[in-house]
Amino acid sequence: MLLKDFYTINTLENTADSKYKAQITINEKHEVFQGHFPGNPIMPGVCMMQIIKELTEQITACSLFMESLSNVKFMALINPFVNPELFLELDVTTTEDNLVKIKNVSYFGETVALKLSCVYRKI
Repeated sequence: MLLKDFYTINTLENTADSKYKAQITINEKHEVFQGHFPGNPIMPGVCMMQIIKELTEQITACSLFMESLSNVKFMALINPFVNPELFLELDVTTTEDNLVKIKNVSYFGETVALKLSCVYRKI
């Protein structure tokens, strides 16, 4: 975990073939939120991208490096005091040349917060 104690994985399960679902809890007391932003904490987008990478590394049991990012849409702000529990749906496929393709939807309640498609290279 790049940011120690930033989040806790409550569940990570394979729901079908290449599809996975994770439930995580964000640590609202983490120092990241003291600077982003004081009095109005918001999850940094790069932290969400890192969480997706770390979950994918756990799923594939490989270290990964982002090769390309073809689609990223931040659709709602995540305030860890209001919505500390997040759900992430991941579609993880590995190509013949050992690239790992991810399609992700992250949400809290009924609100979609992030949609992301990217490719990682195994390292």
